[in-house]
Amino acid sequence: MRLPARFVPLTAVTTATSALLTGCFSAAGPEEAGSEGKRIRVAMMQPPRSGLSPLSDDAFKLSRWSTAETLVKLDAEGDARPALATEWKRSGKTWTFTIREGVTFHDGTKLTAAAVVNSLTEAATASPKPRILDGVDLKAKADGDTVTVTTAVEDPLVPQRLSSPQLSILAAKAYEGKTVNPLGAGTGPFELTEVNGTASAALDRYDDYWGGKAKAPGIDVKYVPDGTARAASLRSGEADIVEAVPVSQAAVLDQDLITEVPMPRTNTLYLNTEKGVFKDASLRAAAREAVDAESIVEGVYEGRADVAEGLLGPALPWAAELRSPLKRAEAGDPDGEAITIGTFTDRAELPEVAATLQQQLQKAGFKVKLDVREYANIESDALAGEFDAFILSRATVLDSGDPAAYLYSDFASDGSFNISQLADKTVDTAIDQASDTAAGDARRQAVIEAEAAVLTTDAAVPMLHERVIQGDAAGVVDAAHDPRERELVTADTYVK
Repeated sequence: MRLPARFVPLTAVTTATSALLTGCFSAAGPEEAGSEGKRIRVAMMQPPRSGLSPLSDDAFKLSRWSTAETLVKLDAEGDARPALATEWKRSGKTWTFTIREGVTFHDGTKLTAAAVVNSLTEAATASPKPRILDGVDLKAKADGDTVTVTTAVEDPLVPQRLSSPQLSILAAKAYEGKTVNPLGAGTGPFELTEVNGTASAALDRYDDYWGGKAKAPGIDVKYVPDGTARAASLRSGEADIVEAVPVSQAAVLDQDLITEVPMPRTNTLYLNTEKGVFKDASLRAAAREAVDAESIVEGVYEGRADVAEGLLGPALPWAAELRSPLKRAEAGDPDGEAITIGTFTDRAELPEVAATLQQQLQKAGFKVKLDVREYANIESDALAGEFDAFILSRATVLDSGDPAAYLYSDFASDGSFNISQLADKTVDTAIDQASDTAAGDARRQAVIEAEAAVLTTDAAVPMLHERVIQGDAAGVVDAAHDPRERELVTADTYVK
């Protein structure tokens, strides 16, 4: 039995091999003169893919380092809260945001409504657009100390969209040329001062930060894609904060240094409803009944995950309270039907999940073949419906902090990530209803009704909800433990 790690409930979230690592960090870590403390050494999983452009997924690195900020932040419930905007109001298709006074960019220029409009316009007119604006026609205009944001159709989620790190507000100098360069262009407590390609980055404290001086003098980042090496950096004392500790390595670390946080990411078996064996609803039901998620959680994830009760997990604490029992189809007899299950190697646990599922489905009467590749080499086949089933670890709140976008993308008839090839009018209606409902309790109820509509089809069999496993050295104080992985080092984080 594994020793218990720290487990952070959602209400508390965001408040508070050695040879492979040779040369990653200095043994003791650089210190500032005087009593200001140590710089924070961070080992991150993935190197930047787009030169740290905020218009890409690299934006989440800028957010986790507290260098780039957005107009709005999200609380634990996914509701919008002030950041660079202090307040907002809606009138039909138009939202008006009041811009915070007294904010400067790291290059010394002032945050103005015009600067905000410049950043939002660059994002809205980019090709391709940031994912958060996929299908959204957004225009921004400055008016004194306010910014009006208008969409082509009424969108109740505009504030949540503007919380996405991909819509960070940067100084005008960041947008010179064809790329977006965040170096010295943010508004956060730390200034990005050095970028060394896919090897490392450095940030220094920005003493004129509008929210107060950060407690740490700076951050030194190393990219360590190998999970064993990242874990070893914590064990050896070469890193202070280690993100995305693999399940296989968590057990061999000092459990006092490990924190697990419910994550809005579901490991799901998508079943092809358009063609092949699983076009038959009774055989989808047979597959659903054959899946033993508890044994996958214990055997593959060593208990460091949560058995799924639905598509939305404990990272959305309101979901379980709103669910009602479902009426499901009766299971048919697989009778030796042959199926191919695809998955990818990029997430270390998925090939083992696939092997376990293969055994479970074969026991139920299916003949199962596995096709396991790198994600870049398998995504197009999955989206084209080339598999009978596909195992995917999928974020369920995407960039807006709201699950309706995920439900639309994955299960609407014209969804862009519809691996199940699902085309169901009841599902479409339920998802549209959720998407059109204003943020708050009514929207959450509509989301759960859309989830129920999807689950009734057995187009997707949710198996488990993953956890963020983060390593913090003994001297680290107030590192963020964020299920959305938007925060890591904040102004309050320091090393003793």
